[in-house]
Amino acid sequence: MSEDPRPPGPRTIARSAGLGVVAFSATLILLFGFASLVSRSAGSPGATLGATATRQTSAAASLAIASASGGPGSESAPPSAPDDPVLVGAGDIADCALDSGAATATLLDTIAGTVFTAGDNAYPDGSVGAFRDCYAPTWGRHLERTRPAAGNHDWETKGLAGYRGYFGEKAGPDGASWYSYDLGAWHVIVLDSDCTFVGGCLPGSPQGDWLEADLKASTAKCTMAIWHHPRFSSGEHGSDASVWPFWDALYRAGADVVVNGHDHDYERFGPQDPAGREDKAAGIREFVVGTGGGELRDFPTVVAHSEVRIPRTLGLIRLVLHPTSYDWAFVAASGAVADSGSSPCH
Repeated sequence: MSEDPRPPGPRTIARSAGLGVVAFSATLILLFGFASLVSRSAGSPGATLGATATRQTSAAASLAIASASGGPGSESAPPSAPDDPVLVGAGDIADCALDSGAATATLLDTIAGTVFTAGDNAYPDGSVGAFRDCYAPTWGRHLERTRPAAGNHDWETKGLAGYRGYFGEKAGPDGASWYSYDLGAWHVIVLDSDCTFVGGCLPGSPQGDWLEADLKASTAKCTMAIWHHPRFSSGEHGSDASVWPFWDALYRAGADVVVNGHDHDYERFGPQDPAGREDKAAGIREFVVGTGGGELRDFPTVVAHSEVRIPRTLGLIRLVLHPTSYDWAFVAASGAVADSGSSPCH
């Protein structure tokens, strides 16, 4: 068919001009959005998400914020089976002066798996009454599937009597407040970072010698440790060098993950060595999850290699333990996923 030799009419010209304006406007919008993202990304070593943003931001959006601010949301991990074990929990939990422990317990009701605690289970003093009146009605609903760790507030009752009386044999064998267990293909170690109450944390102490022997005996490819005081933290209490021996032993053994509480916030670190140097090949990733129900706090500083910081947000960390990798998700009490990712084991 031959082309129409007639010149374009007014309607054709108007339609072409309109399409040109739309295309030009769309280009400007895309360029402006990209420039805004770049400007927000500059100059920050990690992401800090406020409580409001946490409640309202979807998992995908949260990861975009973390990545834009320099903290990788995930690493390449091999595929895994859908029925791999789940470990879920937090530290700094039940306080009768607050209803926050009830909120995280309600969230815990909806998540299957093994429950862990990262210390300071029953405020204010870990007494028999505090466990009976504050912990038992909330997180106590999941006692049968719980693997606890002790914290400094639990030790405020002499001999850890309230903690031991409530958790019984789960508190540790033969009077110790440290123990380990296997969960799927993972080896999980629970330690007591209240060093002055347990005969020290250094090599040569009862706990230090036990840790070395436990690591030596384990044949697991993936290893995690849980205790109360964090080696690294941007929170109010800050980094605690007294647990350096734990990190040193775990690092030499090729451990992958450490989970702590004590600071009442959520913080994720990139892999690093015991001295706080970045080590993507063999470093340990630390999570601070003091968000179980205690009074929440802000971040007064930013420690090196902190990737994500979420203040004043109740929630739990859910860890899916695959044979050679793991997934993490920090789930706020509202149910929103505020941080998540995946990583292979060493």
